[in-house]
Amino acid sequence: MSHTPHHQFPEDFLRPDDRSPTEGIDESFVFSYDTYADELGEGRRWSRWEDLEALMKGPEPRPDWVVTSSGAIDTDLGILKTGKEANVFLLEREDPHVSGSDVVMAAKRYRDTDHRTFHRAAAYTEGRSMKRSRDERALKRKSTWGKQVAAGEWAISEWNALRRCWELGLPVPYPVQIDGTEILMEWITVDVDGVIETAPRVAQVRPEREVVEGYYEQLRDALATLVQAGLVHGDLSPYNTLAAGDRLVVIDLPQVVDLVGNPRGMDFLLRDCANMCAWFRSRGLEVDEHDLFGELMAHAF
Repeated sequence: MSHTPHHQFPEDFLRPDDRSPTEGIDESFVFSYDTYADELGEGRRWSRWEDLEALMKGPEPRPDWVVTSSGAIDTDLGILKTGKEANVFLLEREDPHVSGSDVVMAAKRYRDTDHRTFHRAAAYTEGRSMKRSRDERALKRKSTWGKQVAAGEWAISEWNALRRCWELGLPVPYPVQIDGTEILMEWITVDVDGVIETAPRVAQVRPEREVVEGYYEQLRDALATLVQAGLVHGDLSPYNTLAAGDRLVVIDLPQVVDLVGNPRGMDFLLRDCANMCAWFRSRGLEVDEHDLFGELMAHAF
């Protein structure tokens, strides 16, 4: 009968815990590392700006405050607003190697289960056309952006509307980037006794008459610019316009419709006029939605 030989090992080899894993190794070959995820911690992430395609970034020329560094870090600061289809968070982006580069933005995140089934979706999407040839090209190339466009997400609809409105010179937040169902955009603020706060909704303020009159002129100009471009906000009200000091800012744009292509385009425009004029009347301004609607129609045709 044969026996397997019994090998003798050094005693210290049988007790590896007693030895350093780098013992006997030249120190020049030894290094340690931490993973980036561990380094950043919860609620922080590396900016994905460099990974995004051109159509997923805001239009040029970009404001000076936009941070485009590949080494920038995004930090969640907490929730700002909750909604039926999306929540809005505050997010800080900063390049740790550039002093004073930090900027706080609004991050609108559509819920994964809801962003494809926006309420009243059929009424808004009817007659919607692909106005951007670049979107059509992206679809054909099957690029990352093209795949998002093909998915028909409401985040995409709002992103396209924000870009279009910004390029038209309308008072909307600057769209920084879109990544999946998250849109980063300008955080609209007001200075309250030296403290920076989120600009309130128009429905929440009672400004002086002079400011109210200024808001109405801004509203007329914004709506006129929209209809000249063949567009209607579709859900405009004092609850999705912001009072940024003397400036009126329009937000919440995923349902923007084609004025002529959508069978209800005119109805949506009249409703927008009615919603806003009701607020202006409540603040002492004698305005009529039908007069405003007629004035806008003169711009449209």
